Amino acid sequence: MSQDAHPPAPARRRDSAATRAAILKAAREIFTQRGYDGAGLREIANAAGADTRLIGRYFGSKEGLFAEVVDLAYEKSMMMTPEHNAEAARTLLTGEGGAQADGLLLTLRSASNPRAAAIMRDSIERNYQRRLADALPGTDTTGRSAVLIAICAGVLLNRLLLGHTALNGPDTERLVPYLHAALDAVAKVPQSADDEK
Repeated sequence: MSQDAHPPAPARRRDSAATRAAILKAAREIFTQRGYDGAGLREIANAAGADTRLIGRYFGSKEGLFAEVVDLAYEKSMMMTPEHNAEAARTLLTGEGGAQADGLLLTLRSASNPRAAAIMRDSIERNYQRRLADALPGTDTTGRSAVLIAICAGVLLNRLLLGHTALNGPDTERLVPYLHAALDAVAKVPQSADDEK
């Protein structure tokens, strides 16, 4: 084959995959820094070293790109079920939280846009909340999983973004049993009134 021949099709597919991944990476960083409204497609494409038109080709629109970024940002969410709550409480209060902080920043900086808020809510309900609800024992698992997610978000917001002193001190470990109990209060099947008599 001469040097002027085109590369084989598999090489082009790998390039396409790499370009798509570069756009997603750049978009995640820029959406996290600037929020949905502050992020421009040209800026994202430039950061990825790609043509702006490729965003439309790979993601359809800014909304489509944002939806994929959100799914990735929320992907590694912790399970807060009775058998995992001791570990979840410890992670929430003492974990490094870099990716979790980025997910919170993405959420907070984009939530003022109604369409972005709807995309984020859909992602949480369709993915994380459903997985958690399916893993919880008992009834009303959808509502209980939503409460658990709200507790998780509140702890992370106060600890990682606001830097709440009591949640960042050298003795924060002492709070783990309290958070563990709070998570269990929602995750475990509540006793019925008859059981309590």
